[in-house]
Amino acid sequence: MGRIVVTEFISLDGVMEDPGGAEGYRHGGWTFTFDRSDEGDKFKYDELVSSEAQLLGRVTYDGFAKAWPTIEDEVGFADKMNSSPKYVISKTLTNPTWNNTTVLSGDPVEEIKALKKQIEGDILVAGSAQLVHLLTANDLVDEYHLMVFPVLLGTGKKVFADTDVATPTRLKVVSDVRAGDVQMVVLRPERES
Repeated sequence: MGRIVVTEFISLDGVMEDPGGAEGYRHGGWTFTFDRSDEGDKFKYDELVSSEAQLLGRVTYDGFAKAWPTIEDEVGFADKMNSSPKYVISKTLTNPTWNNTTVLSGDPVEEIKALKKQIEGDILVAGSAQLVHLLTANDLVDEYHLMVFPVLLGTGKKVFADTDVATPTRLKVVSDVRAGDVQMVVLRPERES
């Protein structure tokens, strides 16, 4: 069975919006002012290379589909992004242009549960704020990989939605490593067996 791994760049106050600066958010590109060191780059590379697929919301998919096919790098990050299977939660996308893309247009929770049964290994979710909120609310996240940047942005899309929960979700810290200016934290929900 597959594991849903939410992987995000976040500010200290939980903002995940526009870390690269391509979306027009007023604080866009906020990650570029920090050093995440070779160790941080290796963490992101290893995470991607060990994954089996990507699960994306429509907005993130559109941004990635526009950028990644034109990117070339020496380490193979772009090759893996472009060649890996991609699943997009969308009711409106009918003709995806990025190779190896499948649109999941049914009930999102049921589609994701079926995907987890179909895929062996990690299914990465990057960006995709609404999707992350849906996954979290339905207890579908198996691990969070958070690269925490020491900045307060105040406003913007947050990793964790401001919603009421029936029961608190307790998270176990699996690893916590500093990489340059940032902290890489891996968390896993503690579930009753």
